[in-house]
Amino acid sequence: MIRFGPGNLRIPRFERPVYIVAGGLTDYRKRYPEKNTCQLCVEALRMAVEENDLKVEPEVFRRMVNWCVYSQFADHFGDQLLAAAKVHDYLGFDPLGNIEVKTGGATGGSAVLAAAQAVASGYASCVPVIGWERMDEVSTKVGNSYIASAACKDFESELGWMYASYYALMAQRYQFENNVPRETLARIACKNHDYARYSPYSQNPGQYTIDDILNNEIVSHPLSYLECCVMSVGAAVLIVADEETAFKLTDHPVRLSAICGGTHTLRTADRRHMPILLLPHESQETYRHYFEGERRDWPGFSSFLASRMAAYLAYNMAGIKNPLDDFDLLETHDAFTISDVQTYEDIGLRPYGKGREFIESGDAYFEGRLPTNLSGGLIGTMHAVGATGIFQLVEILWQIQNQWDKFHADPKRWERYGKTKPADFRSLQVKNARRGCAISHAGTGSHVTCAIMEKA
Repeated sequence: MIRFGPGNLRIPRFERPVYIVAGGLTDYRKRYPEKNTCQLCVEALRMAVEENDLKVEPEVFRRMVNWCVYSQFADHFGDQLLAAAKVHDYLGFDPLGNIEVKTGGATGGSAVLAAAQAVASGYASCVPVIGWERMDEVSTKVGNSYIASAACKDFESELGWMYASYYALMAQRYQFENNVPRETLARIACKNHDYARYSPYSQNPGQYTIDDILNNEIVSHPLSYLECCVMSVGAAVLIVADEETAFKLTDHPVRLSAICGGTHTLRTADRRHMPILLLPHESQETYRHYFEGERRDWPGFSSFLASRMAAYLAYNMAGIKNPLDDFDLLETHDAFTISDVQTYEDIGLRPYGKGREFIESGDAYFEGRLPTNLSGGLIGTMHAVGATGIFQLVEILWQIQNQWDKFHADPKRWERYGKTKPADFRSLQVKNARRGCAISHAGTGSHVTCAIMEKA
């Protein structure tokens, strides 16, 4: 039994406000032989600096930067150690200091956390966060084995060197404990593939029925191909700044009111039982009957303590009372449909055991109570791992700045990536969006960050 001490649950604070100024993306593809990694990072940074209505010229911006944070999941893919040094040089930021962050699938979120800490402490005032992944220089089979190395190689990797196998076991256990039908998970895949249809950056858009998802080829039972994230190539950039610098750069910065992290054991079998860590809108009464069914322990094999920890800290840091009431949009790390429904519970959208209600009720859809993964998420749009957590925050930034249409609806932007804007295109701009949340998640829940952004 694990019990927290008061120091463990200390709520973080920023010593000075932290803002997000601008964001930039590339499009995302299974293969991208036309451009090398440095070119993709330059393209994403150029979008952030030149297409976000900043009040300064690019060279003036470059002279304002005083620290950089880089985000790449694995050196293996590009076969380049110290890749951040190479990208840093290409972006023209030498001899400024920089760090490269690696926390598995949560690398992008952790990189933004590192940048926020630098700004909040006064160490830096203007920090570009640049993330990428180069996943097309190896076969899909080899790529899967690299990714599977982010699980415990002593125990879990032997299950097949494929992450879908780990999450398939979680799906089976979760369904057994909570009586969740396959159709519920399929709804998540349908939604996210569909929203990806309205993004010029997306790799895997599609209009599918529940039957299409259920009858698709199985990767690892019960998960089908269409319920799994894509392996991608691409980059993303987010510019983090203190208050003074932010308003020098733009009239519409967005406040990063909180970003917090949690972790849990790499080996899922070592996840010991403990009392449920309650979020601000929960009480002991919420779970009075929870362990009377098939569920015997928490977090066990079906919940992510790292997600709950990150949300607990971030909600208390930002003054969130109830995520369904306080957030206008959400980006989850939908690596698999099962991890998405698990996350619904971990971050308090529904009590544990009732996550299915969030998707089945319609709350998760555009114009629902809390639109989720309007970007298309990892299933529909991208999982260039080092870029993913940054990509999520860029999409939320544009929503809060009321610029979603600018970056998604212009036919010329689609043409830039060799695509045609769909005839049935519709705007997914959330009306009067003021606050959003993003979950960046690694492994089988080994590292998670929870970021909250709000209108300044």
